[in-house]
Amino acid sequence: MNEVLEVPESRLAEGDGAVADLIRSRRTIHDFREESAPVELARTALDLARWAPNHHLTEPWRFYLLGPETAAAIAHLNAEIVTAKNGTEAGAAKLDRWSRIPGWVVVTCENTDDPLRAREDYAACACAIHNFSLFLWSRGVGVKWTTGAVTRDPRFYDLVWIDPDAETVVGLVWYGYPAEVPTPARRPLEEVSVILP
Repeated sequence: MNEVLEVPESRLAEGDGAVADLIRSRRTIHDFREESAPVELARTALDLARWAPNHHLTEPWRFYLLGPETAAAIAHLNAEIVTAKNGTEAGAAKLDRWSRIPGWVVVTCENTDDPLRAREDYAACACAIHNFSLFLWSRGVGVKWTTGAVTRDPRFYDLVWIDPDAETVVGLVWYGYPAEVPTPARRPLEEVSVILP
């Protein structure tokens, strides 16, 4: 039998409080300070990531917390891809930038032959990444979720020891202390919502 969870009156009274502030203040971080966030903080964030909603409790996510050797190999692979497309100078600039990223996580989703489940599982993995991001943001650590060409390259799967027949990369997630926090805006709710009778 399922228990009914009652929200304490004090939490209801807070209304638009700490969680709302956390959601509104979170930003995608493009530039990080050199100082690395503690790995244990990332592990705690991953533990919380797995509490994301997931249809039929499939728990489709898999997390790969990368060490410096694997991160460097990915940075070099990405530079190789960029060089082939945009030239040596662009590849060198990309390698320099990626070599300064302090923390790396790869998130994958278990593959399924069921198209509906695949869609639901991908959405669940996106929620897991958001949990990861929000927790780290609450500790002053920023995140960038990237899905660039390198994450679709078969060599990327080899570097992270992922079986592409079993899992698909949802994203490469960087984390670290922000060097700069952007200040983007959102369109008014009235522009993106409809109230039906």
